[in-house]
Amino acid sequence: MMKDEFAKLVREDLFRYTGRLGAGAFIWAWYHEAGFRITFMMRLCRHLRSRRLTRYGLYHIVSFLHQRSAVRHGVFIDPMTEVGGGLFLAHALNIVVNRRCRIGRNVNLSQGITLGIANRGSKAGTPEIGDRVYIGPNAVIFGAIRIGNEAAIGANSVVTKDIPDRSVVVGIPGEVISDKGSDGYVNNVLHQAS
Repeated sequence: MMKDEFAKLVREDLFRYTGRLGAGAFIWAWYHEAGFRITFMMRLCRHLRSRRLTRYGLYHIVSFLHQRSAVRHGVFIDPMTEVGGGLFLAHALNIVVNRRCRIGRNVNLSQGITLGIANRGSKAGTPEIGDRVYIGPNAVIFGAIRIGNEAAIGANSVVTKDIPDRSVVVGIPGEVISDKGSDGYVNNVLHQAS
């Protein structure tokens, strides 16, 4: 991960929490948003591990601090998980993400969610989450499925099949009930040239 890519991801994350950028916003988010701290440490671990000079020293110190914070809040997102910019952990409690999952940009993960692996059957594997997706509290998503862009997964839903773009899913098993998507749930998106 290049320094510019790391900075871009952190800027997108910061904007999701504060709606602004800069040192003041960073300090505020660091002290008031546990989700931002966890996300920042996760990204810093990935950045340090990818660089030759920091792979064996500084990386291990930051990794230890990240793991300590993860245990404290119960948020288990491996630093090597592919996570796009703008990750928002509204209530950083009891979040489990399998390291093989792929998460798009500007995704909201609520408390108690699980993004897990299915070990057998036609859907063996881990989910891929699209961009601008809202995942409600205590939702469970597992298997080699794709959650489409701008989808919304309702609270306590269990999703085991592909979900089209802009769908609203609720229930056990998760069923599409609307095509209104995540409008109004995914806010403070930093629009910048890629």
